[in-house]
Amino acid sequence: MNPRFVEDLVQLVPKLRRFALGLCGDTSDADDLVQAACERALRNEASFIPGSRMDSWMYRIVQNLWLDSRRRGKVRGTAVDPGEAGLHDDGKGARAAEDRIMLARVFGELDRLPDGQRAVLVLVAVEGLSYREVAETLDIPVGTVTSRLVRAREALSLKLAPRGRVQ
Repeated sequence: MNPRFVEDLVQLVPKLRRFALGLCGDTSDADDLVQAACERALRNEASFIPGSRMDSWMYRIVQNLWLDSRRRGKVRGTAVDPGEAGLHDDGKGARAAEDRIMLARVFGELDRLPDGQRAVLVLVAVEGLSYREVAETLDIPVGTVTSRLVRAREALSLKLAPRGRVQ
């Protein structure tokens, strides 16, 4: 096993965790997904093309494993502990409770998005990938990335708009 490959993989784990959490909505499921993806990457190190983007390769592995688990019906719910996810504010700010409620609503609505829209939204909004990078990572056209992102943002906007607010 190439030590550089392992080192690069370890450095990607925080990004993979954020992506997996965005897909799963649950810290425990996200950790299991990242572990499975790392195991698969280590087993298939020979299929990684040196000089290519390891993050794109790993995002694709994570997404494929997640889609497989969804098809098997193993991913349950969208329960998120903001403290475990590193999304808490340590009690600072008067809106901490409202923020946790909104975060739970966001994860709930994110879970209701079609799989393709969710993956695109998480890669762009959470991981900060460009549309081109997302297209390469998911092996889809840039136009598909754009349309999925627009539909995902519209769906979330409609569902998460403050009550009584007209869109």
